[in-house]
Amino acid sequence: MFVPQARWKLRLLTIRVLGFAVLACAAVSAHAQDKPAEYPLRPIRLIVGVAPGAGNDAITRAAAQMLSDRWGQTVVVDNRSGGGTVIAAELGAQAPPDGYTILSATDTLMLLGALKRVTFDIRKALEPIGVMTTQPYVLVVEPSLPVKSVKDLIAYSKTKQLSYGSSGIGTTVHLGMERLAVLTGANFIHVPYKGTAPALVGAMSGEIHMVPASAISASAAMKTGKVRAVAVMGLKRVAAFPDLPTVAESGLPGFKIVNSYNLFAPAGTPRSIILAINRVVTEGMNAPAMVQKLAADGSEPGERMTPDEYKAQFAKDYVEAEKQAQQLKIKLY
Repeated sequence: MFVPQARWKLRLLTIRVLGFAVLACAAVSAHAQDKPAEYPLRPIRLIVGVAPGAGNDAITRAAAQMLSDRWGQTVVVDNRSGGGTVIAAELGAQAPPDGYTILSATDTLMLLGALKRVTFDIRKALEPIGVMTTQPYVLVVEPSLPVKSVKDLIAYSKTKQLSYGSSGIGTTVHLGMERLAVLTGANFIHVPYKGTAPALVGAMSGEIHMVPASAISASAAMKTGKVRAVAVMGLKRVAAFPDLPTVAESGLPGFKIVNSYNLFAPAGTPRSIILAINRVVTEGMNAPAMVQKLAADGSEPGERMTPDEYKAQFAKDYVEAEKQAQQLKIKLY
C-alpha cells in the first residue's frame, strides 16, 4: 500500500497560471458602467481552497485579473488549502458581506454541506455568484503502473490494492472514485491531500498509484510523460485529448466525474456587487482568446447563468449530492 511521505515538494504550474493571467488581461476592457457605486475602494480577496498550481487556482487567478483590469483595483488570491476545502469554505462564509471577500470553490463545496463537514448550512451562508469554467476529470496513473485503460486498472486492482489521491475527504473525487469501486469491485484506497496539485505530484513520484485531476491540472504532466492518462471521466471525449476514451466507453455508461470552478459571496453581500462580479467574469471567460486557451486544456467557460439561475442549479445539485453520499456511506475519517 502506498501512503504519502511526510515531506514532498510541490512544483507550481507557473506557466499555466501566467498563461491564464495574460489572457485575462486581454479579455477584459474597462467599462465604467460595470463598476458599482463606491466599490471597490480597497483590495478584494479571492479565497481558494486549493494549493497553488491546481486548476481552480489557475482559473481563480485569471478571474482576479479580469476584475482588477475592469475596476482598477488590486485583487489578491488567498490560497487556503486543507481539510478538503473546509478551511476556505469557513473563511468565505464567515467573512463580512461587503464584497471584499469572495470564495472560489469547486463542486466539492456542496458535498461539505451534504456530508455535514461544516457546522453551517452552505445554502444559507453563501450566495452563489456564477460558474467560471467546467471541465471533466482525467484519470492519470504513475508511469510505472502496468495499466493502459480503465479495464486494465480495475483488473490489476483485484490483484493488488491501488491508492488514489484527492484534495480531501468528502470531495467530488472521493465520492466519484468510491462509486467507481462499488460499481466495478475495484480494490482502491483513498489518500487525501491538501489539494489536487500535491496529489498530482504524489502520482508523479510514485507516492500513490493514481489521481483523478481536472483537465487543466493534469495536462502539463500528461504532455511531459510524468503521468499516463487512462481515461477522461466526463461523458464525452475532449478536443485536447481526442484519443483518450471516457470511462463510459470502458463499459460504465453514464459514469462521470466532472467539476466546475465557481464563485460565492458571503450571504448578505449587496446584489449589485454580485451581479457586477458575475458580469465581468462571465464576459472574460467567454472572450475568444480565453475560450481557445481553456479548450487547449480540456476545459470550457461555464454556462452563462445569472446569479439567480446558478443558485437554483446549485440547490438542485445539492440534493443529488446528499443522495449519493447516503448511498455510498462515505466515512469522514
